[in-house]
Amino acid sequence: MSSPEEPYRPVPPQPGHEPAAGHPAPGQPPVPYYAAPPGPPANGAPSNYPQPNDGGPPANGAPSNYPQPNYGPPANYGPPPYYGGPGQPPPKKSRKALWIVLGIVGGVLLLVTVGVVVLLNVVGGATNHARGIADDFTKLIIAGNLNSAYDKYLDPALMEKISREEFATGVQSLELDGSCKPNFSSLNVSSNNGANAADVAGSIDCDTKHVELTYRFEGRDELKMVNIRLRPQR
Repeated sequence: MSSPEEPYRPVPPQPGHEPAAGHPAPGQPPVPYYAAPPGPPANGAPSNYPQPNDGGPPANGAPSNYPQPNYGPPANYGPPPYYGGPGQPPPKKSRKALWIVLGIVGGVLLLVTVGVVVLLNVVGGATNHARGIADDFTKLIIAGNLNSAYDKYLDPALMEKISREEFATGVQSLELDGSCKPNFSSLNVSSNNGANAADVAGSIDCDTKHVELTYRFEGRDELKMVNIRLRPQR
């Protein structure tokens, strides 16, 4: 046993009796414990974010029996709400606007189609009507029914320019007979502000002659002849 005057001499540890980690050797004064400040987290979290205790050995060099603080998440802690991220499909967009646009386009196309059909029917009907009038008038003058042709188809304005006698004299000079047939080569129909017009061109083909014809009909509800020309071809 040493005296108070003798300096303190540490007793070396005996083989097989090494002190445990974190405990002073026999005869050694207790080593004060100073915990080292924690280093940066390895998981990329902020330095002030509490690190969970996974039950492994202390990383701060404290003795294994030293109480470790529990920085783990609370028992009711769950993952944060998910708001989508890279690689995830975007939310489906409403197609209501697309269907509205398609409906409008379809309606416009339908109206255009109906308008074209109506126009074709009107034009076709007017063309057929004008052809029928020209054909009937020509057959009347070929048959010699000049008064019926004059009264039924000539417009009052044309009657003022050509009298009944002048009309009859001009047609009779053509000497048309039963072999003559009307042949229409051109028929144009137009309409302007409700006023309809039809220009007819063709010929009267007979066995011994050909007569060039040109008619013009005008009117709103009924077409009447406003111009006529009959000229023999040589």
